[in-house]
Amino acid sequence: MTPERITKLRAALRCRQLDLTVLMEGVHKVHNLAAIGRSSEAVGVHRIHAVSDKPIKLTQDAACGVGKFLKVVTHKTVQEGVAELKSQGFAIYAAHMAEDGLDYRDLDCTQPLALMMGSELNGVSEEALALCDGSVHIPMLGVVGSLNVSVAAALLLFEAKSQRRRAGMYETQKISDEEHDRLLFEWAYPRVADSYRRKKLPYPPLDEDGDLIIEKRVLS
Repeated sequence: MTPERITKLRAALRCRQLDLTVLMEGVHKVHNLAAIGRSSEAVGVHRIHAVSDKPIKLTQDAACGVGKFLKVVTHKTVQEGVAELKSQGFAIYAAHMAEDGLDYRDLDCTQPLALMMGSELNGVSEEALALCDGSVHIPMLGVVGSLNVSVAAALLLFEAKSQRRRAGMYETQKISDEEHDRLLFEWAYPRVADSYRRKKLPYPPLDEDGDLIIEKRVLS
């Protein structure tokens, strides 16, 4: 473990935004799922959500390894996903072109916020829109009236990052010290972490340089 690597991992964990996420309804193309995951992780999103009847793992080449650092929570229905997020205090805004929708730059992205992204073909469903707190759109000047879903997600997420950075929301660690230490170990030493989980042993601590404080016989 190099000093540069452990410093980067610690910095990323300090910046994690527990109250910013994406809820994907019907996004099914592998490259779009991967791209949305990459954009989410890049702005410090801690986990994202998807409506799917099976687990989603961001293991594709297009994800560039983001699956190691970003969990995807799946929900069988959009109602289930919305209900869970709202129970956690999230406002939910759909990416959708509507007359009464907000310009995405006018949305308060410093509030606990979930951005709902719809399917590649039909966008956010009417059923899902009815569950949202509102909608946002990205003004277009060309003839084509929409963006690729992963591109739209990236624009929305980086607007959220800009607002949150101005508000100082990246300057204070939000995850607990316990979760910070757990994730740091799993990110830094994934294979060793697997071994400890199989043996049902607690992770050993890391020193300031990110090196393991460990007795070698534990892994034998």
